[in-house]
Amino acid sequence: MRLSSRLEVLVPALWAGWMLCVGTLATPAPFATLAVADAGRVVSRMLAQEAYTALVLGIVMLLLERAKSRRQAAAGQGSQFSVNMALCLGTLFCTVAGYFAVQPMMAAARAGQGSLSFGQLHAISAGFFVVKGLLVLALAWRSASVVRPPAS
Repeated sequence: MRLSSRLEVLVPALWAGWMLCVGTLATPAPFATLAVADAGRVVSRMLAQEAYTALVLGIVMLLLERAKSRRQAAAGQGSQFSVNMALCLGTLFCTVAGYFAVQPMMAAARAGQGSLSFGQLHAISAGFFVVKGLLVLALAWRSASVVRPPAS
């Protein structure tokens, strides 16, 4: 099995695990143990790290899927654009929109500026995170489903 094929399976699985840990364990824990302002700073830092990680992993997966689609198209087995590429692009969109676009607006909303409240922007950001998580899970599921055990 090629290294790129192994990475196509490993990267989305690790990414899905990373997102599940951030979303279900790491972000709620500070709010259970710290003052709200301190917890907010800790969670903000974790989500920043998750966003940059998502950009890197999304681009890596997009490049891997692009190379795979090109090989398959050259062999006459499909298009140069695949469903997995669309999933990767969706994760990148959710990261850019949910963190890099909404996050600065949340800071402004805390200062009483902007047309949306902090709560509304938080809900939008959380929605993008959930959709991104579902896209990553779909990518992991699809990538794992093409793996076949070696013949005995």
